Amino acid sequence: MQWLAFNILGFQAVWWACVLGAGAGSPWMGPIAAAAFAAIHLRFTPTRRRDARLLVSAVVMGLLVDSTLGGSGLLSYAANGGQPALAPAWILALWAGFALTLTHSMKALAARPWAAAIFGLLGGPLAYASAGAAAGAVTFNEGIVSGLLAVAVAWAVAVPLLYRIDKKLANVPEEALA
Repeated sequence: MQWLAFNILGFQAVWWACVLGAGAGSPWMGPIAAAAFAAIHLRFTPTRRRDARLLVSAVVMGLLVDSTLGGSGLLSYAANGGQPALAPAWILALWAGFALTLTHSMKALAARPWAAAIFGLLGGPLAYASAGAAAGAVTFNEGIVSGLLAVAVAWAVAVPLLYRIDKKLANVPEEALA
């Protein structure tokens, strides 16, 4: 039970550090918080290699999703280093922290692809809208409805896909991944 509490609270701390840091012009607050969370998590989790692989997969997924959203002009990210078509480090840190919840505090979604898709469909837009409202970390350039619809579709695909990637990687022998 303590592990799940750490997992939930750790990710929430990462989320707030990323969003508030980006909105305040301190975009490295989030990546530092995510690195600390990941280091502690990976030190004590019984599924270290699996979680590390999922973390890398989620960061790649985040790079694709958020670079596409930013490059399309639908969204803009605070503290993006002048690169609107490239997901900023703070949002990739969010994906890294999120990955560490997937097989722990959000484990129930793993065997339910439709539930994972619905979670992404609703949770993704809620997180992005909250980041925009709470700290100005995300701006919806073409209107909030079209921006949130794009986020909803992307996350409805991304969350179940991450579970599928995790399952594939978990079934691959260690030697094949080295």
